[in-house]
Amino acid sequence: MTGQKKVQQDLFGIFAAGVRRVDPDIMIRECVSLSGQTLGITHDGREEPVSLEKVERILVLGAGKAGAAMARGLEAVLRRRISLGLVVVKEGHTGKLETIKLLEASHPVPDERSVHAAGEIRALAQEGDEHTLFINLISGGGSALLCLPYQDDRIRLSLKDKQKTTQLLLECGASIQEINSIRKHISGIKGGRLAASMYPARSINLILSDVIGDRLDAIASGPTSPDTTTFETAQAIIRKYQLEKHIPEQVRNVLSAGVAGEIPDTPKEGDVIFSQVHNIVIGSNYLALEAARNHAEKLGYNTVILTSTLSGEAKECAKMFHAIGTAIKTRGTPLSRPACVLAGGETTVTIRGSGRGGRNQEMALSFLCELTPYPEEAEGIYFLSGGTDGNDGPTDAAGAAASIEVLREAERQGLDPEKFLRNNDSYPFFEQAGGLLKTGPTNTNVCDIQVLLVP
Repeated sequence: MTGQKKVQQDLFGIFAAGVRRVDPDIMIRECVSLSGQTLGITHDGREEPVSLEKVERILVLGAGKAGAAMARGLEAVLRRRISLGLVVVKEGHTGKLETIKLLEASHPVPDERSVHAAGEIRALAQEGDEHTLFINLISGGGSALLCLPYQDDRIRLSLKDKQKTTQLLLECGASIQEINSIRKHISGIKGGRLAASMYPARSINLILSDVIGDRLDAIASGPTSPDTTTFETAQAIIRKYQLEKHIPEQVRNVLSAGVAGEIPDTPKEGDVIFSQVHNIVIGSNYLALEAARNHAEKLGYNTVILTSTLSGEAKECAKMFHAIGTAIKTRGTPLSRPACVLAGGETTVTIRGSGRGGRNQEMALSFLCELTPYPEEAEGIYFLSGGTDGNDGPTDAAGAAASIEVLREAERQGLDPEKFLRNNDSYPFFEQAGGLLKTGPTNTNVCDIQVLLVP
C-alpha cells in the first residue's frame, strides 16, 4: 500500500471509528437493563432503578434517524415487556423489529407521512395513565419527522406552511437552534407538547444528541423538554434573516397571536407535566470524537480534539482547518507530525447557488479551494468532513475528503472548484473528481465529524 493510500484509509477509518462508537443499538443495551420487576437505567456513571411493579403497560414512542437501531436495542433488553411501540424514522433508515412499529417519513423537509406519524404518536401518547410507562427514543431528525402543524379554533397551519417555512430557514443560514425555535412554536407536538400529551403517565426519554451543547430543548425540537424559547424568540429570528415577507401568512399569524398572548406558549420549566418526565442523553458528538481519537492514536498519530461545538458557515470553517494543517506542516504546531486534528458540531450553509450538496461537502470543497493557490504547500495535508448519519444535505453521501490528489484530478478534468463552490454544487464536483464519502444510512446521528491529517 502506498503512503497516500494508507493516509486516505486512515482518514476514513478514523471517521468510521467515531460513528461505530455511537451505534444506538449498542448504547441502548449499555444504558438499559431489566431484572425481574426492576428496570435499570445507567447514566452519568451510575445505575438508577425504576420499579415496574405498578406498571401495567410499557409503550415505546420515538422519532429520529437513529430510531430503528434504538428500538432494536430496546427490544433486545425488554422483549415481551413492551406492550406497543411506534417510532418514526427517515425514509430508508429502517430495520427489522418484532413489537415496535416503524413509520417512514421525509427529512429535512416534512411530508404527509410526517404529519400522519406525528398524529399517530400523539394519539398513542394520550392513551397513557398513572399505570403506563412511556420510553421515548429521541434522536436527530425528529423535528422534520414529527410534523404536526399547529391548529386551534381560528388558526390552522397546513403542511405546505411548515414545508415552506422549513425550506426558507434551511436556505437562509439559520442555525439548527434557531430553526427549531420556530418549529416548536408552529407545532402541536414539539417544544414539550408531547410531554403534555403523555401526562400523567411517567416517561423515560433516551436521547441521542445531534445538537451542539446537547441542549435537551433543541434535540428534535425538544418534544419532552421544557422550552426555553418564546414566541418573541421565534419572531426575532424571522426578522434577523429578513424573512417577514416570505414566511407563509398563517405562520406569521400564529407567531403574532402568541406574542399577543392569544394562544399559550410552549410548556416551560416548572410546569406540572414535567414532574413525570426523565430525560437522559445517552450519546453525543463528543463520545464519537473520543472514539475517533483513540483510533487515531492507535494508528500512531499525535491527536487532539479541537472542539465538539463547531458552528458557523461551513466554507469559513474550512479555512481554519487549512490554516491549522499548514501550521502543523511548516512549524509543528499545535501538534508535531504525524498529526490528527478532530472536531465536531454542526455548521450551516447560506444557499446562494442552485447546485447540489451539503454542509460537509461544502466544507471539503472550500478546503480544496484553499489548497489551489499553492499546491506545492498542500502536499501531505488531508481533510474529511462527514455527517455521522450518513446523509449530507439531499444527497446519498455523508460528506467528502479533500487533498492535493483530488485537486490534481479536478485540474485534469478541467473542473474549477471555486466555480462549483459559488454555486453550492459540491456533490457533482466530488462525484467527478473523487473524494465522496458514502456510508449509506448509519442509523445514528450525533452531528458531524471533521478529520485533519498531516502524516
